[in-house]
Amino acid sequence: MILGNLTEVPATDPETLLRLRDSVYSDDLFITAVANLDIFSWLDENPADMQKICSSLQIEERPLDVMLTLFKSLGLIMEKEGRYHLTELSKDHLSKSSPWFLGPYISSLKERPICSEMLKVLKTGKPANWGAKKDAREWSLAMEDDLFARAFTAGMDSRGAYLAPILAKTIDLSGYSRLLDIAGASGIYSAAIVSQHPHLTASVFEKPPVDRIAKYSIDKRNLSDKIGVISGDMFRDEFPRGFDVHLFSNVLHDWDIGDVRTLLENSYRNLNPGGRVMIHGAHLNAEKSGPLPVAEYSVLIMFSTEGKCYSISEMEEMLDETGFSEITYVPTVANRSVIMGEKLV
Repeated sequence: MILGNLTEVPATDPETLLRLRDSVYSDDLFITAVANLDIFSWLDENPADMQKICSSLQIEERPLDVMLTLFKSLGLIMEKEGRYHLTELSKDHLSKSSPWFLGPYISSLKERPICSEMLKVLKTGKPANWGAKKDAREWSLAMEDDLFARAFTAGMDSRGAYLAPILAKTIDLSGYSRLLDIAGASGIYSAAIVSQHPHLTASVFEKPPVDRIAKYSIDKRNLSDKIGVISGDMFRDEFPRGFDVHLFSNVLHDWDIGDVRTLLENSYRNLNPGGRVMIHGAHLNAEKSGPLPVAEYSVLIMFSTEGKCYSISEMEEMLDETGFSEITYVPTVANRSVIMGEKLV
């Protein structure tokens, strides 16, 4: 079912339901860290920075960063001057030097199939197949298959039916006229924004086959007079010019830092002077110690894509390096937020 009225939100809050889905791999990461890496016992004897942990335990930096963020959010480790230490909780129960060590109990679940896949992701830095299915491809390649793309886009559209109207209500776009929704999937965020800001028009920038899915969804919402679809690959093509708002909604977290910088640079080059970039998604706090639901969600993103959930400070730094200024952070709902930057010249 496609929601037509994108100016209303339900009376109930589905945040708990979203978290049940989004946190699905965080337990497996914890079990893998205890059973296969014994990372807490190692840190008890060797408080270390990220580079030392990577080299000693042979873990790639991106998944290690996600793991350390999760454990900080859970109160299991703390960071002091760039080095990671155990907390009293993990000293008592997760270090094998303690008489209350729970390692054998936690490790009794280490044969879970996801744990072996998780260990591969930690060791290689490469994402697993979507949903860890043996006959599937990693997410970015699977999205080139029409059936998978339709199912995945429908899933993101159903989530957007709640998140998109609240994003649209939260932001002031009174000074802008044309929005480019980059990798906008079904176009639900564009649809919500033009529904609540009727002076705006929008275009969804998507590659096949998702461009056709977007056109279908926009037509079903009777918004084809307000929202167009432009076919293109965001990593191969320059973004179309003539837009004064660029929206990345639940996009940048799917890609590693180098790719995120590439996308932001493309945005800055082609955005109208005086325009705004908006990055909507789940962001960690500046210290990367939470919120816990975002740290849990970052595990899913890390496991299934080439990215992770970025912190406010990481996004601010990348926006500033790209040339954007007047950077602001605005919470929306369900641990989501929007980070905005202005192109002043």
